[in-house]
Amino acid sequence: MKPIHIVVLFWTMLVATLSSAAEVRDVRFWRAPDHSRVVFDLSAPVSHEVITLDKPDRLVVDLSKARFNVGGAIPEFENSPIVRLRHAEKPDGKLRVVFDLSKSVQVRSFLLPASAGQSDRLVVDFLDQQRGTEPTVVKSVEQSSQRDVVIAIDAGHGGEDPGAIGPGRLQEKDVVFRIAKKLEAKFKSKRGYRVVMIRDGDYYVGLAKRRQLARKAQADFFVSIHADAFTHSSANGSSVYALSKRGATSASARILAKRENQADLVGGVSLSDKDHVLAGVLTDLSMTATLDASLSVGAQLLGEMGKISRLHSKRVEQAGFAVLKSPDIPSLLVETGFISNPGEARKLKTSRYQNQMAQAIFEGIDRYFRESPPPDTYFAAVKRGDAAKPKGAREYVIASGDTLSAIGARHNISVADLQRHNGLSGSSIRVGQKIQIPATK
Repeated sequence: MKPIHIVVLFWTMLVATLSSAAEVRDVRFWRAPDHSRVVFDLSAPVSHEVITLDKPDRLVVDLSKARFNVGGAIPEFENSPIVRLRHAEKPDGKLRVVFDLSKSVQVRSFLLPASAGQSDRLVVDFLDQQRGTEPTVVKSVEQSSQRDVVIAIDAGHGGEDPGAIGPGRLQEKDVVFRIAKKLEAKFKSKRGYRVVMIRDGDYYVGLAKRRQLARKAQADFFVSIHADAFTHSSANGSSVYALSKRGATSASARILAKRENQADLVGGVSLSDKDHVLAGVLTDLSMTATLDASLSVGAQLLGEMGKISRLHSKRVEQAGFAVLKSPDIPSLLVETGFISNPGEARKLKTSRYQNQMAQAIFEGIDRYFRESPPPDTYFAAVKRGDAAKPKGAREYVIASGDTLSAIGARHNISVADLQRHNGLSGSSIRVGQKIQIPATK
């Protein structure tokens, strides 16, 4: 009888071990410009160990007391060093996951605790080869006297970080990316602008990296687009935020900054905010000038956004947003509405409202740069009246009764082209005003 007892005891212990084991319930993949990310969705926290092997190149991830219970298909690891994923459960209760690789890679891995409706996760990043430390960017003084104004557009969150979640699982990262792309198109359609997209797909970019990309592009302005959320679904309205040197201007601004800054946890980044580039910068006079410009643009934005939506705050709020801490680039964070509000969520997911919000943001930024252009830009030349004429362009003097549509029809050119070649954001023109009629093919 003893052998039977031993078998029963062993089976009981095995069942207990299996029932207490964490499950890998899903495997997800994102490709970013500088790394590939694999995320394991877990039923409970695990400890893990990462081992790199060569001949052939492999990455081994051992998870303690874990089982592989993925119901769906393993994702395709396109445009990455990952060839395939294999897994096996070992007799000691460990789950071994093996990545077959096309080349040797550097990796980083970290655990994300369950939060905001998401389970525990294990993140493994496969890092592309780095080309050394990025140099400090200094704006050139030898640029063309009619250079483009550079706008850096930042769609918040992305990849593993969905941002706020609205009714019907509407994700902030998706909504703001669509608004950002519409905003990009509007700037690209107007002469005098060049656009840089901080993220151009569904992947996460660290908050400091977002600033670095804007500075590398020598951006004249940085706008980060978001959708707010609150515990009470009745909260509503859009708002604009700038950096604060002294502290938050309101409790809601402080709470929002804390929540947005915590996004870096998804990237495995410390929240200590010990950015050496910024050490002592917030007290510098250059930062004061940057903040003044940010507040001026913010006021313009609020004026435009108030035409299409209720404003949650009628002033530009300020707080310690990590993504806005560029010492030399005017920067704003725009909350396009409350995704947690059912009514606003319905609007936010429509192409019509996304386009309206993009237009409002565009109009606010465009008005600022037409009124206060950097001295070496095309808009400054327009304001001085010595802008270079487009090749083959003809000068036209606005007469009484003229409209852009009538002028366009007369010269076989679209209103959009007239606006783009003349730095016009709307259809308003005045008698005696000189515009350029671009050459047609």
